[in-house]
Amino acid sequence: MPSYLWVVATYGEGIIHGLLKRLMGSNVAAELLEALLIREALTRMAVKTNGLREGTISEELMKVLLSLASNWGDVVDMNTFKVIHLTGAMTNEVYRLSWPTKAEGAVRTVLVRIYGEGVEIFFNRDEEIRTFESISMHGHGPRLLGQFSEGRVEEFIHARTLSSDDLRDPEISARIAAKLREFHNLDMPGSRNVALWDRLRNWTGKARTLWSPEHAKEFLLDTLEEEIDILEKELSRDSQEVRFCHNDLQYGNVMIDEKTRTITLIDYEYASYNPVAYDLANHFCEMAANYHTDTPHILNYSVYPDLEERQRFIQSYISSTGWHVPNAQLTDMGGGEAYVNKIDFDYLEYARQRFQQYWLRKAQLLETGGHSPIGRVNGLAEVQ
Repeated sequence: MPSYLWVVATYGEGIIHGLLKRLMGSNVAAELLEALLIREALTRMAVKTNGLREGTISEELMKVLLSLASNWGDVVDMNTFKVIHLTGAMTNEVYRLSWPTKAEGAVRTVLVRIYGEGVEIFFNRDEEIRTFESISMHGHGPRLLGQFSEGRVEEFIHARTLSSDDLRDPEISARIAAKLREFHNLDMPGSRNVALWDRLRNWTGKARTLWSPEHAKEFLLDTLEEEIDILEKELSRDSQEVRFCHNDLQYGNVMIDEKTRTITLIDYEYASYNPVAYDLANHFCEMAANYHTDTPHILNYSVYPDLEERQRFIQSYISSTGWHVPNAQLTDMGGGEAYVNKIDFDYLEYARQRFQQYWLRKAQLLETGGHSPIGRVNGLAEVQ
């Protein structure tokens, strides 16, 4: 017996729908046709998903994909439907889905993002989606194409995700700096208060309910709120520039078009208003990471950017603005994910290293004993 998709591809969706409409009425016909298409799609996709939700595409996601294909005028043949798992995502599972279009040789491609389990305690998913849509309206990043309960479908950007080595390339680094400045200039809705400190307090509270007594003692959890208060007091200045920040500018969240050399920043789960200096400092910390090794959680602080490299990045950042950027603020964003995130990554060890660096550098970066080890280079804060 011919499959439903074969019948639709051969005779056209309109003809089939017309026959069903005559038999059962308009609404029932539409729902039945959609159900048949989805059932057929699910059957064919079960062995072709490279691990997408244990080898199957949910009915809800398939409904979104078929709706998009129909809106674009595509006749989807699931025999040629391809799914490729994209590695490197830290809090989601990401897949590239593609299928041929009516035009000879042309392929339609979208990106499917499956949300990581448990990460909602670190950010509000609804707010993240609103941020995603707003940034898209400003002409940045991919467009939101559809949503389902476990994730969303996005425009696929035909560009290359950066590697850890790319961050050290002077030309690419300068382009990242310029793009980050554009990002900071976005006029985004919502609260413009600094989110950093309350977010750290919230994560500390969550950690108390999740961490074992041994880990709580190791990470000095009982003293962290006091530590956050000290940092907020010492690092908050009237002159600090508060802008809309990405807050997670690691190399996997940066893409480059090899032809135009255009930079795109992606993944806005942690984006919010914060001090500009915080976004810059966190980007520098991310240069110690390489998430595509056998030990992706291990940080190599011996390759942390030196003074010259940091100056070069900041010069590229401010070259067309004349802004004053205050003291770089180094704080940890790592630990609690070890207890809630199911992504295969040793978050606890990652957090341990970030905390170790914080305690090592705290005395250098904060004013102590009436003497500040922080000097000025080109109007910017730098450790002497």
